[in-house]
Amino acid sequence: MRARETGEGGPPSWQRRALVLMVWALVLLCGALQIARTQFSADLSAFLPKSPDVRQQVLIEQLQSGVASRTLMLGIEGGASVEQRAAVSRAVAKSMRESRLFDLIQNGDTGDWSEAGTWVFEHRYQLSPGVRPEQFTAEGLRDAIYETLSMLGTPAGNAIKPLLDRDPTGETQRIAVELTPASAPRSEDGVWMSRNAPRALMIATTRAAGSDLDAQAVAIARVHAAFDAATQGMAEADRPKLLLSGPPVFSVLSRDKIKTEAIHLAIIGGIVMGGLLLLAFASPRALVIAFLPVATGVVVGTAAVSVVFGSVHGMTLGFGSTLIGETVDYAIYYLIQARGAAVAGTGWARWREVHWPTVRLGLLTSVCGFAALVFSGFPGLAQLGVFSIAGLVAAALATRYALPMLAPDGATGMGMRKYMAHAAGMLVRGLPRLRWVLAGLGAAALVLVIWQGGHLWRADLGAMSPVPKSAQQLDEMLRADIGTGDGSTLVVVYGADEETALRNTEAATARLDTLVDKGELGGFEAVTRVLPSIATQAARLASLPEGETLRTRLAEATQGSPLPAARLGPFLADVEAARKLAPVRRTDLAGGPLGSVVNTLMYQRPGGGWSTLVVLHPGAKFDARRLEAALAGVPEVQVVDVGRELAGLYQRYLHEAFVQVLLGALAVVVLLGLYLRSGRRLLAVCQPLLFAVVLTLGGMAVLQVPLGILHLVGLLLIVAVGSNYALFFDQLRMAGRADEDTLASLMLANLTTVVSFGLIAISDIPALSSIGRVVAPGALLALLLSAAFARRVVPTPPARG
Repeated sequence: MRARETGEGGPPSWQRRALVLMVWALVLLCGALQIARTQFSADLSAFLPKSPDVRQQVLIEQLQSGVASRTLMLGIEGGASVEQRAAVSRAVAKSMRESRLFDLIQNGDTGDWSEAGTWVFEHRYQLSPGVRPEQFTAEGLRDAIYETLSMLGTPAGNAIKPLLDRDPTGETQRIAVELTPASAPRSEDGVWMSRNAPRALMIATTRAAGSDLDAQAVAIARVHAAFDAATQGMAEADRPKLLLSGPPVFSVLSRDKIKTEAIHLAIIGGIVMGGLLLLAFASPRALVIAFLPVATGVVVGTAAVSVVFGSVHGMTLGFGSTLIGETVDYAIYYLIQARGAAVAGTGWARWREVHWPTVRLGLLTSVCGFAALVFSGFPGLAQLGVFSIAGLVAAALATRYALPMLAPDGATGMGMRKYMAHAAGMLVRGLPRLRWVLAGLGAAALVLVIWQGGHLWRADLGAMSPVPKSAQQLDEMLRADIGTGDGSTLVVVYGADEETALRNTEAATARLDTLVDKGELGGFEAVTRVLPSIATQAARLASLPEGETLRTRLAEATQGSPLPAARLGPFLADVEAARKLAPVRRTDLAGGPLGSVVNTLMYQRPGGGWSTLVVLHPGAKFDARRLEAALAGVPEVQVVDVGRELAGLYQRYLHEAFVQVLLGALAVVVLLGLYLRSGRRLLAVCQPLLFAVVLTLGGMAVLQVPLGILHLVGLLLIVAVGSNYALFFDQLRMAGRADEDTLASLMLANLTTVVSFGLIAISDIPALSSIGRVVAPGALLALLLSAAFARRVVPTPPARG
């Protein structure tokens, strides 16, 4: 019965082979189809909590769809002349507007605002903050008219003079001042120019949400295409160059860089490991078979994340390349340990009976470790957990079921394994003599780690970003040139509907005006300057006196004035007409440049209701805490200090990860205890893993490497990979003698793991590099320590292949 169950009577039948391989191929096909439909993301919001508090929710909304996540900054630098840069700027802006991919495009060119200017002029008594009852008394009218007349001698006089008869109180001028950014660049030849370099400037916001990276990539490509078209035919020496920066650029760059790096690492790692495996097996067929569990693990892991989360973060994709290091171990164990069957075609059955339980236990310990991450409150960390579990289980099952169908007796060639077996034997004989030395080093490392304490874990969320320093410096330069608002402090105002959000915003901006007067704010931009609440518009129109009353007051106000009342008939007519205007609503502005301004600063919240964003331009005396105090009591207002909030989030993130890793480690110990049913064996298995982790941490402390979340994930991987080594040595210890084929398989598996994670350690992606720098030395230590702490294991000659 047992022989029939295990198949010891011969190799698997062709029917069984066909069935298993068809099922396996179907799983791969389904996984590949799921991946083809998958959306890949790279925004840091995946590493923000999925159950955020109010302030964290503000951050998440801004990172995913807020104006900050959709803002592009352009510089057109160099070229032949100012006129050329201005012409290119106008051409690029025109092309971008025609694409309808952008909400707001500003380059200082007012040509496209003529229609909007007419509309503002017609609605000036609803939009101007100067329209108050006291402004339309005789005294108020006199003061306003004299103020307007005084402006005629200034550069703005040419714009004011044609409007004087219809707008003597200067409401249009007042609105224009309100709409001018607090720190706009200088204008030359009709467009914005840098004050410090030969560079035309532009700022734009995309229509698509910041989290929609495909749409952001399309918008960025459109900018490049517009620039290429605008500079086509120019001599190379006279051709200006395009500088482009902003969060959409960073997000798309990060996604592409992670994707490219993951592919490169997988290719390079595959080539290097392929060479090692070829040397070890001396068989191209065995080499191909060894990579099948790896491919299965990566495909199933990625597809599982896609199904569970709806998208795959670039960081998870990069993490997938690290899975090669562990999943290839399963194939190595099988291909070497299944050799030497007494009856041809039955090596797979012997492997399942003797070695599979150990591999299975190692797999279960890995699953226990990573299961803790699945329940993380941070989607990014949970994705790593799901990916690891699904990938490892799929790779192990592919090894357990598919590989015996392809190579029933493992890899028959000897290759370099004879020398590996000899080297492994020497290590097994020699390393136990060093165990007290290694134990002493472990104790010293533990003291160092405890002494450094929290200082050791001082990396921050920014350390995970793959954006190069040069790109960050370009961003800072363009921001300084354009004078964009300060993104380090956000003021977000809520409301159950549009009108409530606008009224709350007006209440908040009234407090901010006080800070501007004190010099704490250089200025701010709010949607209510373009779209006041209906209540405010109604109050302003109610301030306008009836025709006869206004005529009487105007006559009194203009006595002795160079602007006689007789010239102001158009003004009287306009005021009378304004009294009958309907309130301006958001939909009235759609399609025009003012609508773009509104869309940039006002948005419907995903969970219902409306929000507005107040963009701050801090002054020299700015203090975020005084800003919070000034806005205290204003309904539905949140002030978010982005740096402070991200630092707090990261600490919470790190704390949660620590708890999860400890819970995962505890689950591993409990599982091992249940299986081994011996305190001594449990200690023997856990001892090398503990020392490997401590020595790795000690090495990082000596090298002064700031540790973070992904280093912690790397420590979990050491336990996952190292548990296989420790369990095999426990198996050999129980047998009292070591089959050198088994030792060779451990050495080869460890070599491929160390090489794989060593390549990742030199990656340009900080997140991948963090994992590689921890796992490469940690996995090597786990093998050496497992050998060092293994007693009474006598190497025996390898089986003949």
